[in-house]
Amino acid sequence: MKKGLFITFEGIDGCGKTTQLELLKKYLDEKNIGCIKTLEPGAAGLGEKLREILLHYDKPVSDRAETFIFLADRAQHVEFTLKPALNEGKIVLCDRYTDSTICYQGYARGGNIEELKKMNEIATEGLKPDLTFVFDLPPESAQKRVGKIKDRLEKEDIGFHKKLQKGYLEIAKFEPERVKIINADDSIENIHKKVLEQICGLL
Repeated sequence: MKKGLFITFEGIDGCGKTTQLELLKKYLDEKNIGCIKTLEPGAAGLGEKLREILLHYDKPVSDRAETFIFLADRAQHVEFTLKPALNEGKIVLCDRYTDSTICYQGYARGGNIEELKKMNEIATEGLKPDLTFVFDLPPESAQKRVGKIKDRLEKEDIGFHKKLQKGYLEIAKFEPERVKIINADDSIENIHKKVLEQICGLL
């Protein structure tokens, strides 16, 4: 049984989720609340090598191969980073998790969502977030934030990113207790306040 608190940060590329994760980490550190930050893909060690393949491999990648590599990273992440930290009673702030697979490989790539859910269940051994923030932003605005240097997924066309946005909103509709939509078309400070409002009860 995990003792800590598992919070994930989700959204389309350029939505500002990583900035908000960093601000929450700073807030918790200042309160002397034990927490760690982590990300997917890219769990320490093996995950860092998988991240390089997933985001920067410059040859064609089959949709199935992409899915399995993401899941391999997740399995490694759960076993060696997430579960140990949660069992120590820490708050874990994770930049992307299972919802990303459902949205990217499911809604955007056209994969079978029910199959992806089962695959996520296997990779995570059933570990689910206590709270998920989805930072919602129009894809056109998000693309302007990404910058000129883009990774393999950020380079996808606007239609791809619109499907991603739809996916996240669908997930939130079906899991409103876990998934909280936050309007990311606002100032960084105001968004941070909304994040703090959501976690106050949990802390």
